[in-house]
Amino acid sequence: MKGFKSFADPTVLEFEPGVTVVVGPNGSGKSNVVDAVAWVLGAQGPTTVRSGKMEDVVFAGTPDRPALGRAEVSLVIDNSSGSLPIEFTEVTVTRTLYRSGDSEYSLNDVPCRLLDIQELLSDAGVGRQQHVIVAQGQIDQVLNSRPEERRAIVEEAAGILKFRRRKERAERRLAATETNLTRLQDLQREVRRQLRPLEKQADAAKRHGAVVDELRSIRLFLTGQEIRSIEAAQTAAKDVADETNSEQVRLRGDIGVLDIEIRASESQLAAAGDPSTDLLPRVESLRERCRGLIALIEERSRTTERDRGVLLAADVALTLQAESSRLAEELDELSTLGVDVARQLEELLRVDAQLTVEAESIEVDGPLVGLDAARRAAEVKGELGPLERGLESVTGEHARLTRRVEQLTKEIAEADERLEHLQLGLVSASDSEPALVQDLDEALKGTEVAEQRMTSVTEEQLLAGKDEQTWRARVEALEIAAETALKNSGFPQVQEIDGVLGVLAELIEIEPGWEPAVEAAIGGVLTSVVVEDVETARTALEQLGRSEVPGSILAIQSPYNHADRPEFTDALRERVSGKTSQLEILLDSLLSTAVCVQGGWSEAIDIAVQRPGLTVVTSGGDCFGPGGWNMRPGEKASTATALNEARDHVQVATARREAAQAERTVVEADLLDARRRHEEAVRRLETNDDLLTRSADGIEKVQRSRRDLTSEREILGARVDELGQTLGRDRPRLAELEARLAELEAAESLERSAASEAHTQRRELERRMRVAAQSRAELEANQKALQERERRANDRREEITAQLKANDEETKGKSDRLLRIEESLGALAALRDLLQKRFAVLDREVGNLRAKRTELSAEVRSVADRLETLRGERSSMEKKLAETQEIAASNELAETERRFKIDSLREMLRNELNADQGEALATPEPLLEESSTPTSRVRELESDLRRMGPINPLALQEHEALKERHDFVAEQLDDVRSGRRELNKVIAAVDAEIVDVFAAAFKDVADNFGQIFSTLFPGGEGRLTLSDPDQMLGTGIELEAKPSGKNVGKLSLLSGGERSLTALAFLFAIFRSRPSPFYVMDEVEAALDDINLHRFLELVSEFREEAQLVIVSHQKRTMEAADVLYGISMASGGSSQVLSEKVAS
Repeated sequence: MKGFKSFADPTVLEFEPGVTVVVGPNGSGKSNVVDAVAWVLGAQGPTTVRSGKMEDVVFAGTPDRPALGRAEVSLVIDNSSGSLPIEFTEVTVTRTLYRSGDSEYSLNDVPCRLLDIQELLSDAGVGRQQHVIVAQGQIDQVLNSRPEERRAIVEEAAGILKFRRRKERAERRLAATETNLTRLQDLQREVRRQLRPLEKQADAAKRHGAVVDELRSIRLFLTGQEIRSIEAAQTAAKDVADETNSEQVRLRGDIGVLDIEIRASESQLAAAGDPSTDLLPRVESLRERCRGLIALIEERSRTTERDRGVLLAADVALTLQAESSRLAEELDELSTLGVDVARQLEELLRVDAQLTVEAESIEVDGPLVGLDAARRAAEVKGELGPLERGLESVTGEHARLTRRVEQLTKEIAEADERLEHLQLGLVSASDSEPALVQDLDEALKGTEVAEQRMTSVTEEQLLAGKDEQTWRARVEALEIAAETALKNSGFPQVQEIDGVLGVLAELIEIEPGWEPAVEAAIGGVLTSVVVEDVETARTALEQLGRSEVPGSILAIQSPYNHADRPEFTDALRERVSGKTSQLEILLDSLLSTAVCVQGGWSEAIDIAVQRPGLTVVTSGGDCFGPGGWNMRPGEKASTATALNEARDHVQVATARREAAQAERTVVEADLLDARRRHEEAVRRLETNDDLLTRSADGIEKVQRSRRDLTSEREILGARVDELGQTLGRDRPRLAELEARLAELEAAESLERSAASEAHTQRRELERRMRVAAQSRAELEANQKALQERERRANDRREEITAQLKANDEETKGKSDRLLRIEESLGALAALRDLLQKRFAVLDREVGNLRAKRTELSAEVRSVADRLETLRGERSSMEKKLAETQEIAASNELAETERRFKIDSLREMLRNELNADQGEALATPEPLLEESSTPTSRVRELESDLRRMGPINPLALQEHEALKERHDFVAEQLDDVRSGRRELNKVIAAVDAEIVDVFAAAFKDVADNFGQIFSTLFPGGEGRLTLSDPDQMLGTGIELEAKPSGKNVGKLSLLSGGERSLTALAFLFAIFRSRPSPFYVMDEVEAALDDINLHRFLELVSEFREEAQLVIVSHQKRTMEAADVLYGISMASGGSSQVLSEKVAS
């Protein structure tokens, strides 16, 4: 003891065999020795060691000594007899408690649990109830305790607690099994509940999948057919467009030739003169302007038609903004020029009015001279001014469009570069796709393999755990059977007798595989107790007789045994050997006539018939001999062999479970790594797919932009060519008019100088009037040209503004743009009709004027007819050209619509069918019924899908996974039910063992109690009864005591001494019935008088040779009965000290 209560210094007490009495004055610490023994054996309640709390057992200190930090007690047990099931001959049990409350236990300096100590000592009759320690006041507790508490003391002494613990473990496992069973049943019900609707969803998903697949196949076929028909229409339209373009070129050439002829005819007609009227050039000019406006409106209509067809054109906002800015500047300039022209016209009108007044006041005789040259010069100047301005405008537009064509060429080159870059990215991504897909497949396979391994390892772990539980239950059942067989052999009752070697089955070794044969040959004696000689056998039989326990004895040195081994071959004796040489004679005798046969029962019968004196056995356990022929196919080996096999199976199952657990740890790491690699592969593939998609979309966008740019360049190039042709036509005409004007001006000068002086004033007035008229005509022409330019610029600017606004409001949808285009086309058509009507009126007026002119001159009539014919032909060709242009515009619009339709079909294939054009074109025609067409079948399938409603696409996988889970849960339920049956069998076997052991122990204790009570109370009667004999598993023990001459109904009516003796009688009855190696008693005889003390000491003397007794006492006579005396003393302010002395016999 170190620091335990009053024992501050390390103190050692060595208890000798026999009776040890501990004496000392009150307060010296005698009872602390008993508390130390109880404490080190596992006492948990502070009251058990007479403390308020467990930390109070640590030395608290004195005025002269400080408190200690821990208490430690070690109990050393001599195990040379092997009473404790441990290999050591000396066992040290140590308990340490720190003041902080931490506690430690150890066995031979090896840390352990309290449960380990209790289980070890329970086999020696020292259990948790600690009935071998009788502390102060416990004597009275025995009498006051409940019947169930008395039963617990008997059970502890009888060694039933280990059966109770085994039953408790089995019941805990059974409770856990019941919990698992309940959970599994709940889980199975839940899975079944989920499985029923999921089956319907899975069936619907199957039907839905079949319908979707068929619908996709038919839609792919129909889409492929539609794309094929559109591409065929595109090919045909391209041929028509080529023919139309060729026709347009031819018609433009013919119109150009007619224009030359018309201009020549007009020149001839002008040279012919027209004295009747000056209206013809102006009307013709108006008609030509009207024709130009009609052509301009038709061109605008074609442009609008193209805009309607090319809604997906690339964004030209920057170009339109630049052109809008240029037009704004031009409008400002035209506005300024218009103001100037209006002012000049106003001035000319005023001058013209003044000249008119002057002309009316002057009488002129005779015709004016120089009028023809001046008139023709005015006509030339009237034609020359608009021609110069038109040429200037055409030149500027030609230069601007040329620059735009160059800009478009540059943008097309940039688009080609972007297209090449995107195509390279697309090729790179396409090349990387197979490798990434392969990586994904490998990662997916790795994940599947890891998941399969995880499933396999988990199943192996569960199976191993189930096998381990099954075999552990089997081991427990076989251990109970082995213990029962051992008890029935009588070995526990005779094992202390010298010369007893043990049970035969435990003393021999059998060649593996031949256990059933040996059991068949000598099965009746395998559980017999082997002793050395006949005398030992006699002593053992006497002990069995006294104990009233059945048993079988085999003596080695016996007249029945002989030392001759069997001399025939295949003797069973060769397959059996003893663990000690003493057993060889016994085995020779037992197996002298036993022969083993390698074959089956047929061969064994043949040998048994040939040699009837032999006992012939097979490896399967068949036995044929003088005692009869017995076949035991499939019967298991002996209990010991089966127990060893079961333990081996437990070890194997445990190793399998631990290996499966270790492998599962590795597989879990592999599975995590496989899933990580799979996620990485998916991420890289998705990145590459995104690059493919972006590259393809970019390529399509760039190609579309390039087509638009190319189309715009072609249109502008055609316009540039037209403007170039106009420049080529108008520049020679300008030079011609300038030369003619110079000639006319020269002629006019000559005519004016040769005119009569009389007409000078009139000519001057006429000249002034001509100048004014010429200026007015020029100004009016300029004003109309400016107005026309301003109107065109405003129209173009409004058009650009509308395009920019449409570009900004593109998100509003294409329907608004189409509506505006349709409105523009309607307005242009109405304006074209109006102009055509005006053109017809002007044309008729020109015809009338020309008719008047033709009346004057046949030459003029001929030229006019020729001019009319040419103009008619030109008009006819213009109509044909317009029709051709309309056809070309319609074809271009249809081409745009077809391209848009193909793009829409491709987009539909990608988004809705997850396919491309190649797959659609390659899809074969589906096999349908004769009365059904692909289109009607599509309607039927879509109707089926609508009737099906929403479908769970994951129902098939979920149903399969849930079905597997249901099957797995059902299998686990079967396993759990099987384990529950095994546990119930174990519990039933343990209950039967408890009943048997307790019944035997109670019978012994009751008999011994009656004997000891009659010894302590001569003439008295004491007995023990069961409170509920029908419930042997839970019945308590009632104690009845009737001292001589008294008839008491309650134990509380006994005197103090009688109560002490009655309690001691009960305890010593237990001691005698189920002995323990030692007993500790604290002042149990304090209340006894001399007579009763004498009787108590005689009882103690009876146990002197059977066990160690440690008694704390103040009685002198008790001290005199001791073999060893220990004296405990305590100085003032000190700690307990120990003195020892042996008492002379």
